[in-house]
Amino acid sequence: MCDTAEEAGQRGAKGRLCYKSPMGTPSVSLYEQVLQSLAAGGSALPPPRPSAAVVPWRRSGGGIEVYWVERSAELAFMGGWHAFPGGGLSRADAGIPVAGAPRGLGEAGGAAGAGVGAAAGLPESLRDAVETVGPDEVPGIAACALRELYEETGLLVATGPTTGQAPGPDLARERRRLLAGETTFAAVLAALGATLDAAPLVYAGRWMTPPFTPLRYDNRFFLLEWGAERAPQPAVIAGELAAGEWIDPAAAHARWRRGEVLAAPPILHILKVLAEEGPEAGLPRLRDPAETNLGPFRRIELRPGVLLFPLAVQTLPPASTVNCYLLGHGEAVLVDPGAPAETEVARLAAALAAARERFGVRVTAIWLTHHHPDHVGGVERLRAALGVPVCAHRLTAERLAPRGIAVDREFADGERVVLAGGPGGAPEMTVRVVHTPGHARGHLCFLDEAGGSLLAGDMVAGLGMIVVDPPEGDMDDYLASLARLAELGPRTLFPGHGPAVLDAVGKLGQYVEHRLWREERILAAHRDGLSAREMLPRVYDDVPAQAYPLAERQVLAHLERLRRAGKIAG
Repeated sequence: MCDTAEEAGQRGAKGRLCYKSPMGTPSVSLYEQVLQSLAAGGSALPPPRPSAAVVPWRRSGGGIEVYWVERSAELAFMGGWHAFPGGGLSRADAGIPVAGAPRGLGEAGGAAGAGVGAAAGLPESLRDAVETVGPDEVPGIAACALRELYEETGLLVATGPTTGQAPGPDLARERRRLLAGETTFAAVLAALGATLDAAPLVYAGRWMTPPFTPLRYDNRFFLLEWGAERAPQPAVIAGELAAGEWIDPAAAHARWRRGEVLAAPPILHILKVLAEEGPEAGLPRLRDPAETNLGPFRRIELRPGVLLFPLAVQTLPPASTVNCYLLGHGEAVLVDPGAPAETEVARLAAALAAARERFGVRVTAIWLTHHHPDHVGGVERLRAALGVPVCAHRLTAERLAPRGIAVDREFADGERVVLAGGPGGAPEMTVRVVHTPGHARGHLCFLDEAGGSLLAGDMVAGLGMIVVDPPEGDMDDYLASLARLAELGPRTLFPGHGPAVLDAVGKLGQYVEHRLWREERILAAHRDGLSAREMLPRVYDDVPAQAYPLAERQVLAHLERLRRAGKIAG
């Protein structure tokens, strides 16, 4: 492998760096070597953080409304998503006095995962991500719920002077001071002469953040009735949140179906149950959301027709899973089943069987975005289990053939595939195949043209970085592919790793801007006479030193692009 551009053995027709193995075939890139060197099962996940959220609701006409909030688009975690007011348990919460207790909390005592036995066979590092067993009530969780409710909406559920006609201006003033970091929640309560009252809260279930992100929460939900006549009414202060509104739960769920909002599975389940049964009759379904399971997985459907299965793989930290997608409403395709472990393949096969039995969603093919091992590890086992063909780009097929992975059909750029609908009027889905070289020469993305969902593979990352490692990776190609994807106007990005991104076009533009910003720094360092390795502390001062080997490959990719553009000497 060539360590620098100057050491490259030869150059291709476009002037690309071309290093060769002794047999004359393209060698394994540094990026692929890093993936292969990682411990089986991916990186260990940190323990989940206990958290709480409150679902304010009120009666309206013959039904109800709930108050939900929109997270700021600038947030690194689930920016732009809709949720209910809530957040993580703080160290101080357990020390805050609380009168009363939420109704139903601690009665079930139990499992937040996807069913008994869901974690069997998983690496120890991922086991608690799918099956958490423990008490629903932890010290401070009620105070956490009420504190977050006050911070995010201004509602203070407490006994004392704040409960009657209460000093509304005092509530608003103290809230602003709290959000500005000028005071603590305990000090706010003391200043208002108030004691938190958890008795109006009603326990409504427990959910765990799926393991596609290292930032995970073990969340308890609570219902809170807050009538339209009560003062104050909830209001959002711009910052961590962008907006808030009262909305009929059925209307909120319909907005998700139309692709107007992103919301996590627990939010969608709560909306569905409240719309169908209301806050009283629906409690058993809220507290035991087993209906949302697909075999050993929790059902993660962030857009209609896009089911996500996070699979444990060897991949680049901080990710520890690859996003395997089931795309389609009836006839469906399985995209990037990357987990090689038999246990993971068995779990996925069980989930696919459940999807077919319960919803009529049947797998008719396996599609691959590209050849990297964290995206193809389970292909042969799934092909045998499902009896379906494997489809990929011609260049991906060429890279997979030496590994014994056969591609049955080669996709062409711009090809459209129509996936038939399913039972109950489930619609067909037209998927456009888009060739997007840059990260890998045979990289493909898949666009649901009607829904605007773009399965982006490793063109973008919900967390971590995208590596452009020459000669397999090419910076000109990568930037052009990002621009082309933006021109297609997708609504939502579904990356190969990490959570979905709501503002697809905006995010693609940010990726281009960031790469060009980095390139300007590289060009300045090169003009100062620094080699690719020497410029790393200056150009990549925002990444840890252990990431420098891969960062150097990015520098080389940019230098090669600058040479082709005539901005530096060749």
